[in-house]
Amino acid sequence: MALLRGLLTRLAVLAAVLAAVGLLPWLAARDPALTVLRARYPGREATETALASVRADLGLDAGPLAILRDRFTGLARGDLGTSWVSGEPVSATVLPALGTSLTVMAAAYAVVLAIACAASLPALTRAAEGRPARTGGIAVAGLAALPEFLVAALGVALFAAWLGLLPAYGFTGPEHLVLPALAMGLSGGGVLARLARDAIGAVGREDWVRQWRTAGYRRSRIVRGLVRRALPPLLPQLAIIAVSITGAAVAVETVFAVPGLGRAALAAADAQDLPVLQACLLLLVGLGFTAGLLARLAANRLAVTDTDAPAAPPQTGTRRTALVWIACTATPLLLALAYGLARTGAIAPGDRLAAPAAAHWLGTDELGRDVLARLGQGTLWTVGAAAAACALSYAIALALGLAPRLAHPLAEACNSFPVAIAGILVVVLLGRGQTGAVLAVTAVSWPPLAAHAASLTAQARAAGHREARLALGPSRAWMLRRHTLPLVAGPLASHAGLRLPGMALGIASLGFLGLGAGPDSPEWGASLARSLPYLERAPLAALAPAAAMIAMTLAVMAAVSLPRRRRPRTAKRPAAPRRGVPVPPD
Repeated sequence: MALLRGLLTRLAVLAAVLAAVGLLPWLAARDPALTVLRARYPGREATETALASVRADLGLDAGPLAILRDRFTGLARGDLGTSWVSGEPVSATVLPALGTSLTVMAAAYAVVLAIACAASLPALTRAAEGRPARTGGIAVAGLAALPEFLVAALGVALFAAWLGLLPAYGFTGPEHLVLPALAMGLSGGGVLARLARDAIGAVGREDWVRQWRTAGYRRSRIVRGLVRRALPPLLPQLAIIAVSITGAAVAVETVFAVPGLGRAALAAADAQDLPVLQACLLLLVGLGFTAGLLARLAANRLAVTDTDAPAAPPQTGTRRTALVWIACTATPLLLALAYGLARTGAIAPGDRLAAPAAAHWLGTDELGRDVLARLGQGTLWTVGAAAAACALSYAIALALGLAPRLAHPLAEACNSFPVAIAGILVVVLLGRGQTGAVLAVTAVSWPPLAAHAASLTAQARAAGHREARLALGPSRAWMLRRHTLPLVAGPLASHAGLRLPGMALGIASLGFLGLGAGPDSPEWGASLARSLPYLERAPLAALAPAAAMIAMTLAVMAAVSLPRRRRPRTAKRPAAPRRGVPVPPD
């Protein structure tokens, strides 16, 4: 029943997205007729007669209900419609792009599984022999959390621009598949490897492993049992990684000029070619939904009911190591921020792409502006926008979490939308800008927070002392304010704070794709995209924002893994004896 409810919720959310795309001509800030007129007839003046003719040709004069009816009827027949810009069938553009994207995604998923399997084999061997499995350190966890567009940019810089080992652009042969597959699968493989090692370590501490080893079972048999026991909690993570790969297609295909669905969706959004955009989003989101559904079916089939869920892995590392990581990563960002606030980003054409010197410690960019000053100013742009998105996500999650029956299915369905797809929709609706980037990141950040808030609300309502309070007859508002919110607001705020660096990287990814901050802004993603063409002449202009993103991620990972000091328990002093009460002897 729960599986059917989840499927219906996903289909409803997908239908709502397609309906929103169909209504974009009446909701968007720009008139699509003007965009289509400029694309079809570049030299024609945008008069009211010309625009009315384009609207009639596109069928916009029939009204939104007729557009939605025709669009859904066509999709039910397998007809994707006709492109507004080229006038050709959408299937002629989208289906070849789908084949290309599926090829790249399959290669990326192979990278994910290869990394996870290679990292899990030592953990399986140690667990089968009765030794504790080792987990990755702070560096591995931080690098695994890096976004795909940053890995793609660094891959272009290292393997294409400097070493010349692999091609940077195009998609004509197997050699063009290596860098995109690595960029899309490297971070997901690191995440899955870390989770797999943690799950294997937790299963290896269960009693049945020791009993099998004592009974003389072969190590291969114990390894198969470990895999069978540790796999079910990992299957939902496979679905999440599949969703992230579909979202990464937009950025990675844009960086490497791969003619896939992501690049086609971005181009259609820029041209306001809504039939092509709707088809691309239908396929991309459909792939994410399908991956989530298959993973859930597999998890239900492999679920183990006779044992408890694996316990959370113990924290690794020492407090001193985590503090060293925090100092080494956060201090340069704070110094760059102070330097950027003290300097100006004035344009100096005579100092274009200058090397590092005393006047400009990291050199200058393509307009002669100080790279370090722009980096510090970009910290405010990126982290400030992420803080705004974090606050909005927290407010939405807190409001929805008070209704757990509504929050859980909505969070599960909306969790299948990558940030790039949300950014495309927001850009078509509101136009490019930092405000749209904040809203797009908020749209994909509230689902996990809402699911957590719903769980906290359910726990608060199941508390035993709540029934005693209800017996006194308080109002619902009083119970909400004095009982439920204090138990939900604090832990949810901590969870939202942990997601702040991911939101900052989401803001940077939209800026990198040109969907967020303007190209001249100091925002990290926009600065990285603007500096890539000058990578060989001024590498620090591109590497500085990339290093800032890595440093921010590592700093937060170190802060999260910081072991808490346990305060020593002090013996309570005996209460002073009341007058007339004898003190018992020692």
